[in-house]
Amino acid sequence: MERVRRDAHAGSWYTGNASKLDEELDGWLKATGLTKSSNVRGIIAPHAGYSYSGRCAAFAFANIDPASISRVFLLGPSHHYYTPKCALTRATIYRTPLGDLPVDLEVNDELQATGKFELMDLRVDEAEHSMEMHLPYLAKVFNGYPVKVVPILVGAINAENESMYGRLLAKYVDDRKNFFSVSSDFCHWGSRFNYTHYDAKHGTIYESIEVLDHMGMDIIETGDANAFKGYLQQYGNTICGRRPITVFLHMLKNCSTKIKIDFLQYEQSSQCKSKRDYSVSYASAAAKMES
Repeated sequence: MERVRRDAHAGSWYTGNASKLDEELDGWLKATGLTKSSNVRGIIAPHAGYSYSGRCAAFAFANIDPASISRVFLLGPSHHYYTPKCALTRATIYRTPLGDLPVDLEVNDELQATGKFELMDLRVDEAEHSMEMHLPYLAKVFNGYPVKVVPILVGAINAENESMYGRLLAKYVDDRKNFFSVSSDFCHWGSRFNYTHYDAKHGTIYESIEVLDHMGMDIIETGDANAFKGYLQQYGNTICGRRPITVFLHMLKNCSTKIKIDFLQYEQSSQCKSKRDYSVSYASAAAKMES
């Protein structure tokens, strides 16, 4: 039976008009000046409304060579629903204004059979924006190519389970037909986010935020999940996709394929200059096989 996850944030977080959306994404992708590479096996990209993060996200999605990929694992954080596990979808189709993306039911069942995942209700699935904001870009990039998605909602998992899920999913990295789309924004700064870390030696508040984010990005590029965990504990940086990123780092550590993450773009929604201001940071990265 077909169960459709609606594009619940179309018309609010991004335009629901297919031709406008296609034109917008096309413009951002071309503006990156990047070329597709079959060596790129995964990305980290933001998930805010496209008016804020759409341009930055293009620096991740522009790297994808759709010809060599038949399955995309989508890892996103849970913003509204609490679970101490990772959760799989009950849907069979993920809808976007640019076309439907079928769920890979075979892999979904395979993961469910491990007993390590729960199934999320459709209402939980549709309420969550972290994975949905990657879907139009995926539908655009894979237009004309057969691809299936494996959405994984990453809950409030502890360090032990971050490692466990990374080991469990590592085998999928070694299949070159698989791709990994990891969803995360970076620093959420301001009193509305209960986070106002500021180191005046770096200059203005927004410059301090940039230094803080780049410190985290540099650690992610080393592939060291434990060092990333230590950074998060030390600074408390409000990177909302920290758990999906950490699971991905554990996947790369436990697979046989040598893959290196490189960040390609960094932006902030606004420049904070006083304690009254607030901003969200966005960063895009490509995970590339090393020859």
